[in-house]
Amino acid sequence: QVQLVESGGGLVQPGGSLRLSCAASVSIFSIYAMGWYRQAPGKQRELVAGIGSGGSTKYADSVKGRFTISRDNAKNTVYLQMNSLKPEDTAVYYCNARLLSIDHWGQGTQVTVSS
Repeated sequence: QVQLVESGGGLVQPGGSLRLSCAASVSIFSIYAMGWYRQAPGKQRELVAGIGSGGSTKYADSVKGRFTISRDNAKNTVYLQMNSLKPEDTAVYYCNARLLSIDHWGQGTQVTVSS
């Protein structure tokens, strides 16, 4: 059973920063590909950033240069550093763990960017 617990969401002004964390309860965290997805009201869930088991990363075009995904295998945790936040970044952010094409999801954390 894989459990993912996100934290770090909240309300921030445009231009501000937040860091999301996702703690995973798995036996061998390092073999999982990890990702952050988001879903805004009325929109489909979309990939924000992903990091492979080997550390390779990928980003949605809309967040390149502003967001950074990283992982700490010793702490079974993946992070999403979000800088220069925009109102359009407002969404529920979900942590994802994938192994052998099987996806596991966290409950989500709300990020609201508003003045």
